[in-house]
Amino acid sequence: MTQSLAEDTAAAERLLTHGAMTVEGRLVQASNATLRCDIEFEGLRAKCVYKPVAGERPLWDFPDGTLAGREVAAYLVSQAMGWRIVPPTVHRDGPWGPGMAQLWIEPDPAVDVVALSRANDAAVRRIAVFDAVINNADRKIGHLLPVAGGHVHGCDHGVCFSTEYKLRTVLWQWRGKPLKPLALQGLARVRAELEGELAGRLARLITAEEVEATRRRVDLMLKHRVHPYPPEDWPAVPWPPM
Repeated sequence: MTQSLAEDTAAAERLLTHGAMTVEGRLVQASNATLRCDIEFEGLRAKCVYKPVAGERPLWDFPDGTLAGREVAAYLVSQAMGWRIVPPTVHRDGPWGPGMAQLWIEPDPAVDVVALSRANDAAVRRIAVFDAVINNADRKIGHLLPVAGGHVHGCDHGVCFSTEYKLRTVLWQWRGKPLKPLALQGLARVRAELEGELAGRLARLITAEEVEATRRRVDLMLKHRVHPYPPEDWPAVPWPPM
């Protein structure tokens, strides 16, 4: 059911937006308040992750109270690229106030995510491109969610979209390598959307400067047609990497 909802994004968004949430428990390994919930609407039921703004830990390099919005912005960019990397995600009120709600994805336990993160896997390579677009400052191994059939979702996108180059990831195996045609197609799609409705939707979640910085990152990738290199003045890999 969960994976079918991940593919039927309209149904998933309705459920996440209007469903009644019952908190199951807290994911204690998360640095910010992250709650797993049951959610139900019009007979449809699933699990979701709920991250209330009130539970966000202040950061020195991102404005307070903006992480939930950045998670939703990452979902919108993922959809615009046509890759369904980020599970359906909405901004809504919940048991602990406003925050983000995201469809829970149960990863395939048969997949070794450490090996996957180091592999030359097409689905993971798409995530590396996506992370470069959103300027993801925290792509850890545990944020990869492989499911049956070979698709790989990604989660935890609260520290993205900075105007400064902060790309920090475990997925550097393609640095400097030519972008695949599929990647260029996804970049072209999102660049076109950034001139239309997507820009307006993002502007309600991140700053106008951050939207413009996203355009510039896409333009650079389309111009040079290679995977980016690590920043010179910023740690290239998150810690801990898992």
